[in-house]
Amino acid sequence: MSNEITEEATLQEQVDEQKSGVRQKYGTFGGVFVPTLLTILGVILFLREGWVIGNAGLLGGWLIITLAFVIVTFTALSMSCITTNIRIKAGGAYSIISQSLGLEVGGSVGVPLYLAQTFAITMYIFGFREGWLYIFPAHYAIVVDFVVFGTLFVIAFMSARLAFRIQYIILAVIAGALISVGATVFTGAMEHSIQWWGEFPGAPENGFEGVSFWVVFAVLFPAATGIMAGANMSGELKDP
Repeated sequence: MSNEITEEATLQEQVDEQKSGVRQKYGTFGGVFVPTLLTILGVILFLREGWVIGNAGLLGGWLIITLAFVIVTFTALSMSCITTNIRIKAGGAYSIISQSLGLEVGGSVGVPLYLAQTFAITMYIFGFREGWLYIFPAHYAIVVDFVVFGTLFVIAFMSARLAFRIQYIILAVIAGALISVGATVFTGAMEHSIQWWGEFPGAPENGFEGVSFWVVFAVLFPAATGIMAGANMSGELKDP
């Protein structure tokens, strides 16, 4: 019986590929691991990790990272349990929810997921602009935003293959940045004492009025949701 089910699933996959005219060709590393890693090691980690440690302190920062790790780990395990019992199609999280809870629930959850991806792009562009203006302060912010958005639009419009190739370049750049961060331990001098638990002073934007532990956690937690980037690529994988 299991062999018959496997053969039927294989035949259905071949029919779907013939209908779409596109063969799914990306493996686990390029289609899941790299997008997930790039999302986790993204703008929040590089631009807000220092702010998190400055507010929460070293132990507070580790506690926030641990809480985020626990939440994401249970989410990933739950997703793995669900995906082992269904046949994943294109659509990522929407496909998983639709097949598990029905099209009505999938549609109601899929729309917020789509909007979340849209707003995430805005966050990434603004984060890139902040880092760019730190190096080139004379450039206009709105010009940087439109140039980055136009570049991303062209890449997405041309083909998914081009986007997958560019992600390896980005991964190499991030790897170099992480190496440089680690190298500062041996090249930089320790000028301040370690503060184990922070006083949550806030930021210059709010006049240092102070923030709470959960506000700092909310700022960092989106960096831990990179597993959705891998799940959303199910339509581009060889064996989703």
